[in-house]
Amino acid sequence: MNHIKGDQIAAPEIVDRAVFETRLEALRIREKAHTRLSDAIAADRRRLPMVAIDGATPLVGENGFTTLLDAFEGRRMLIAYYFMWVPGKPAPQQCEGCTFFSTQLRELSHLHSRDVTYATFSQGPYAESARYRDFMGWTMPWYSAQDSLDTLLVGRRIGMMHIVCYLRRGSDVFETYWTTRRGVEALDNTYRLLDLTVYGRQEDFEDSPAGWPQHWGETNHPFRRDGRPISQWSRLEAGHSDKLMTGGGMDA
Repeated sequence: MNHIKGDQIAAPEIVDRAVFETRLEALRIREKAHTRLSDAIAADRRRLPMVAIDGATPLVGENGFTTLLDAFEGRRMLIAYYFMWVPGKPAPQQCEGCTFFSTQLRELSHLHSRDVTYATFSQGPYAESARYRDFMGWTMPWYSAQDSLDTLLVGRRIGMMHIVCYLRRGSDVFETYWTTRRGVEALDNTYRLLDLTVYGRQEDFEDSPAGWPQHWGETNHPFRRDGRPISQWSRLEAGHSDKLMTGGGMDA
């Protein structure tokens, strides 16, 4: 990121209020069209077919072995976030993207009110990944899907972040939708807010005017500072331990 004093960074032209409102209204027309298109895509998403998946597919939770069906917690629908994990690695080396998205998910009651359960499915072992959840202060249901990834993510690249949606009809379970890469931004509000600002996300891929701050480089990663995911620093400052290994193991 370009660390330039505020008055030296390029900025939009200065105009009077009338010109500003006219230009904004022209953009607003496109924003409204974008919203309507998004609604239309969501309508098509609701009309997708679904595929059966074994509800007895094993998971590991806080009480030991459990199943995909149990992860619904009795609700009709389940949203599972597949958290990337590097077994045996310390907290600073775990996925900064998954940490970024998961940190933004707090209140689940509104999902529950629509008969939806949200859960994180770690792609690594339960014990160490659940300690990471505790270190980060997250409270969402947490499971390890490590031994069932070939079934749950069949045909997809294991080791990437995914959101997968399921429907339960009695004891029968069906997969209704999945997404990955930028589709995972469904969890995000930080980027959506940054998109409203004059400098946007400040990342290389964006189409921004010349002089806008947007190059991060190797030492200023958008999700990392000083060798670890950004949101870990506040947990360390609050005195929380990021040690993930137990039983004589050592964080590498």
